[in-house]
Formats: sequence, C-alpha cells, structure tokens
Amino acid sequence: MKNIFCVIALTLLVYSSCSAQLALPQKPVAEEPQGLVKWLTFKEAQELYKKQPKPFIIDVYTDWCGWCKHMMKTTYSDPGIATYINTYFYPVKFDAETKDSIIYNGTTYYNLGKEKKSTHQLAVKLLGSQLMYPTTIFTANNFQFNLLSQGYLDVKKIEPLLIFTVENVFLSTSFDDFKVGFEKKFYDTTKTVPLVKWLTMNQALELQAEKPKKIAVSIGTSFCNSCKVMNAANFLDSASAKYVNDHFYLVDFSAESKEQVNYKGTIYENIGANNFPFHSLVPVLTRNNFVLPSFVILNEELNIVDCIPNYISDKSMSLIIPFFGDNYYKKMKWEDYVKLKNEKK
Repeated sequence: MKNIFCVIALTLLVYSSCSAQLALPQKPVAEEPQGLVKWLTFKEAQELYKKQPKPFIIDVYTDWCGWCKHMMKTTYSDPGIATYINTYFYPVKFDAETKDSIIYNGTTYYNLGKEKKSTHQLAVKLLGSQLMYPTTIFTANNFQFNLLSQGYLDVKKIEPLLIFTVENVFLSTSFDDFKVGFEKKFYDTTKTVPLVKWLTMNQALELQAEKPKKIAVSIGTSFCNSCKVMNAANFLDSASAKYVNDHFYLVDFSAESKEQVNYKGTIYENIGANNFPFHSLVPVLTRNNFVLPSFVILNEELNIVDCIPNYISDKSMSLIIPFFGDNYYKKMKWEDYVKLKNEKK
C-alpha cells in the first residue's frame, strides 16, 4: 500500500477546522531513543491547549518496558507518523511510575507508593485496573473523548486511531466500525468494481433534468481520509447498491473542485473568495455549516432536504438512505423512524 501520510495539505493551514491529510510512512529512519515525535510534559501540553485546542496523544510507558522502547524506535521514529502527530496533536510522554506530581484537567495527582516501581495515581486514573505498557491514549473534545489502545502499535495499527481522533469520527461512529471501513479503503487488496454509480455534480444535474430523482451528495476533500473511508465503506452489497442507484443520483463532490456548477440557476465555482479555499457551492449545500465529511440530500426539485455532518458508518447509512429514499422523512421524525426499524428486526 502506498503511503497515506505524505505531504500535509497547505489548505489545512488556511481552513483549520477541516480534517487532516495523513502522511503515512515511507520507511523508518535510523532508530531514535525518543523517536521523532516532539514530546511534551502534561503542563506544557495543557498550556498550549489553552491557546489552541488540539487532541492529546499520551504515551504511557515505564523505564523497564521493552515494547515501549521498541515503539519509540519504530512507530514514533517513522517520519510520516511523527510529522502528523507533531502537527495535529499535543504529544505527551508519561512515565507511569514517575514520582512527580502532575496536574491534569484541573486535578493534581501523586505517586504515593514507597516502592521504586509504584504506580502513579494518574496512571491508575487513565488506565483503571488494566495497567499495561505501552498504552496509548487519544484524548479530544475538551477531554470528553478518551480512547485507550493497549500494547504495541505499529504503523498500520496507529493510522486509523490517528484519523479517528483528528477528523472527529468519534462524534458519530465507534472505532471498531470505522476501522473496518478504513481497512477496506486502504488495505483491501481485492480489486472490485464499485456497485454504485458515483457521479460528478454536473453529471447528476444533467441526469436530473432528464429524469428527476433525489440527489445524495457526499462532500469531501483530497486530504480528508475519513471522507474516502466513508465512500468506500458504504453501499458494498448488491441490494443496497441497487436501491441507491434506483432512488438517487449519487455524487462524490470534492470541495476543492474547480468545476463550475449551475445549481438552481446560479453559477457556483471555486475562486477562493473571502479566504474560503473551497467551492462556493459547499456553504450553500451545507447551510453554512461545513464539516468534513458532509452528506447532503436534495429532493426531486433540488431543494436541500437535509445535511448530515461527520462520518456515517455503513450501519447508519443503511437507515439514512431509505429514510429519504422512501419519503419517511415527510411522515415522521428520525427518532420514530429508527424506533420503527428496530421493532421490525
């Protein structure tokens, strides 16, 4: 597989709320005892967080842990992984047996043990009863999201965890569901022809003029890996693909597109106006709430029915598509529809 973590998109520096392009590794460089990640203390990371919020990645280790050292020499010495972490995380290296007092998220923690290898209170707080090293903790959303991954993480294992955290996939999907889609997109070696018909926006509008149908627009960018995963992980079986093809024109719309689009009599294009580096149709379709990825439903008259922000798993998509395709949205609320579907299972 070619690297996903190559060059970090310059666009992200202009539009920081978007998802990041991962620069996945080439080959590990010469072994570095501390890796290539620019590690911070908890105090340093939290001070920086006050100025500019970013997720934390916390490496919980001990001096006697061989796999911890190995992870420093391999995964954290990979130039692509390290660059991505240094750019989009506050990386903290935490000795679970340190004797230092630590303030974390407003609470002070100590190591009250008298033995040399006694465990710090914060390690117990973060890891609970599962004191395993190394443990990697991904923290985001003002410390409300915490994901623990215990044991050694090689490059392949840490990739989806990084994307899941930075691109806010956790807001809508479990990691296990996302990981399945991630592996399908980036590591599945089988070559299959897509069952759904992906169109450009102009192709869909031309077909719409001849034969009106609803249009489903998946909005992404070249640097949004969760967008690519979402498109690859949905509509994989023949039944769901047929349903989508029968009821929708399915559009893969890049927010970076330079193509002119005539939508409801107005010409939209990407001219970089008002420091917005994306297509001018994007804020219209997303109702001025552009999140990556976004999934927009247009009815037969090209009116916006709904805009769904964030990553959509295949399980959720299997409910969303018929909700709009069969016009349930005209008769009931989403919550009642989900309840109805669950009752039929």
